[in-house]
Amino acid sequence: MDSNILFSGIFNLPWWGYVLVTLGLTHVTIVSVTVFLHRHQAHRALDLHPLASHFFRLWLWMTTGMVTKEWAAIHRKHHAKCETVEDPHSPQQVGINRVLWGGVFLYVKESYNRETMERYGHGTPDDWMERNIYSRFSILGITLMGAANVMLFGIIPGALMLITQIAWIPFWAAGVINGIGHFFGYRSWSTEDASTNIVPWGIIIGGEELHNNHHAYATSAKLSNKWYEFDIGWMYICLLEVLGLAQVKKIAPTPRFTEAKAVDSATLQAVITHRYDVLAKYAKSLKRTYAEELGKLRRFAPQDAHVLQSLKRWLHRDEKSLGETERADLKKGLSKSSALHTVYSMRSELVSLWERSSASGDQLVRQLQDWCHRAEASDIRPLAEFSRRLRCYAP
Repeated sequence: MDSNILFSGIFNLPWWGYVLVTLGLTHVTIVSVTVFLHRHQAHRALDLHPLASHFFRLWLWMTTGMVTKEWAAIHRKHHAKCETVEDPHSPQQVGINRVLWGGVFLYVKESYNRETMERYGHGTPDDWMERNIYSRFSILGITLMGAANVMLFGIIPGALMLITQIAWIPFWAAGVINGIGHFFGYRSWSTEDASTNIVPWGIIIGGEELHNNHHAYATSAKLSNKWYEFDIGWMYICLLEVLGLAQVKKIAPTPRFTEAKAVDSATLQAVITHRYDVLAKYAKSLKRTYAEELGKLRRFAPQDAHVLQSLKRWLHRDEKSLGETERADLKKGLSKSSALHTVYSMRSELVSLWERSSASGDQLVRQLQDWCHRAEASDIRPLAEFSRRLRCYAP
């Protein structure tokens, strides 16, 4: 067969031209997933104009064959059951390799769970196109995309481009984000799950690299929180909003501060609203206390300092997440410093303020008042300074 037939299409490009086109096409798919499926459908963080919404549905049908209801339901269940045995794709439960390289199969398996679809799939598109075309003939869209690729770029380039398009989301979204994003990376927020930010520049996967940020503020349309973080998906949302094709409903709250005041219901509400920011600030106080106590022990009790130094990696972990041996080592280390033991234990008391759903508002206010009084009456300078800062939070 003439090689020209295999490589000839409407557009004849150099090899790097095909690479650039493929990257462009897969990027549109990534944007469709993060803006439409994730932020719009699963979390309702923004509203999309019907024109934009249908474009994303059509594109995903032609490049992935994914059904909107299935994707949204599985993702919502992931948040509701995160890191438990019911989580559809937790590397903490099934292992990093299984999620990284076979995450798509975990999705397919969960898509056959009728209970998941009924409980978590509400509010997704249910129009004529969805029922009769997109959900019913999911393979047809990929077939049409393949035919278009072959016609435009030739048989071999078109086929390679289609294979890349089909594999792109299963690897990057189902594998990398659900796998690495719950296993390796840095954590800006002390969420109850194992989510991580893979890198601070969310470009390759549309901003989804900032996965710990997302789990901290799941209904936020913007995934970047720190000044050095960049969420390209948010950039596209802003462009759509300028064009009148999107309306942002929610973003992560930004802390407001006033002069330190007596603890009241407004202070309590502000602390609960900004609890992840509170915990991040508390972690700095804990780190400062640790450094000061370690310095003292090195001068006066070198052996105790060695024990204390060994527990540094466990200090910022919730005790519930530690194994039995780790908890024993932590307890032994904390026994060498009453100040560090106080700061560590009072963190648990602070967290309990937003975990006690049965306590009344007045009870929680009194508990916070008592917490601040004890913190500021202690001889632990970082703890007292944190407490005064805590009383500055405003709703």
